[in-house]
Amino acid sequence: MPDDTPTSHTISDLDKNRALLEWLRWQVGQTERRVRELEIQDAQERARRERARAEMAFKIQPQRSSSAALLHRGGCATYPDQVGLISREDAMVALAEPDIEPCEVCQPQTGLLG
Repeated sequence: MPDDTPTSHTISDLDKNRALLEWLRWQVGQTERRVRELEIQDAQERARRERARAEMAFKIQPQRSSSAALLHRGGCATYPDQVGLISREDAMVALAEPDIEPCEVCQPQTGLLG
């Protein structure tokens, strides 16, 4: 008849399951940490792509009372609004308009004309 009493050299089912539970908790922690790292990388990559897209585009700062409207490169910090980015072709047309001037900081006309 088998003896079901634990001896000093065996591990009980309870101890095995506690050890398994502890390992699974560790594994979940590792997985959660990795997911956070990947989410950060994903957000950084999206931001990098958006900056690159903005650098290839242009934007127009609306005219104020006594000043002309200004054409900016998409990444110009003097007019940080990223809404309404326009293409290179549209920027060339805008620059030809008499009431739109190029920004003196980012100089969007460089590379557009000539």
